[in-house]
Amino acid sequence: MIAFAGNSLLCRAALRDTDIDAATFTTVRLVSGALTLWLLVAARRLGPVSAGGSWLSGLALFVYAGAFSFAYLGLTTAMGALLLFGAVQITMISVGHWRGDRMQPLQWLGFAAAFGGLVGLLLPGLSAPPLLNSVLMISAGIAWGVYSLRGRGAGEPTLATAGNFVRSVPFTLVLSVLSLSMLGQFRLDTAGVGYGVASGAITSALGYAIWYMALPALKAATAATVQLTVPLIAAVGGILLLSEPLTLRLVLAGLAILGGVWLVIQQKQRQPLPLR
Repeated sequence: MIAFAGNSLLCRAALRDTDIDAATFTTVRLVSGALTLWLLVAARRLGPVSAGGSWLSGLALFVYAGAFSFAYLGLTTAMGALLLFGAVQITMISVGHWRGDRMQPLQWLGFAAAFGGLVGLLLPGLSAPPLLNSVLMISAGIAWGVYSLRGRGAGEPTLATAGNFVRSVPFTLVLSVLSLSMLGQFRLDTAGVGYGVASGAITSALGYAIWYMALPALKAATAATVQLTVPLIAAVGGILLLSEPLTLRLVLAGLAILGGVWLVIQQKQRQPLPLR
């Protein structure tokens, strides 16, 4: 979750404080992630990268990363996080419910507390966001939900993540070409590229590999609820790294989010095993 929050902070810093454009940032992020994972797979001798992941997961990864970058051109960080993780929760819990992955009453209470804390942290005082950017961020959330759900049975985590990143590269190269030809945008910036490389190689490539390792042990609803901590972690990172203020609202919302997540996970662990 710290890695996921790091992506928000790095993307925000790059698009706010440097001259790099959204398509180029996305391409730098995914290409550097693919190279990092390719080297890691080769070092561990896990086999050919083409043996891991799938084109559908690679496409979902690209849609998330591209929509995420472009959405933040017109959204505040708080509203973007709310739209993104709201869409993730709806996607993962809906699919989990359809598959029979039901939550117990106390788990629903924990989820409601966590989501209520998230809303309390992000929603008040925000103006209505632009429709196009909102749709892009919701699309990013749906794509990330799909990517996470597909990761539960993807095989060896590092190999699967590497395969997905490599397959996302052709999509993001096309995005950069389209951005240049249709929008006239191709702006490189040393600091922006640095943020993109850090986002791709560290908080994306390594973070997602760890996430794929954890997913098989989590129910869809639990995985969705745990991700509610990401906006809180990003807010704390903003305080420490971007000089954003610490407020009582942040403290109370953090308690609600972390308490709700704890309740969901504890109830999952206490559920009796099925009789055989």
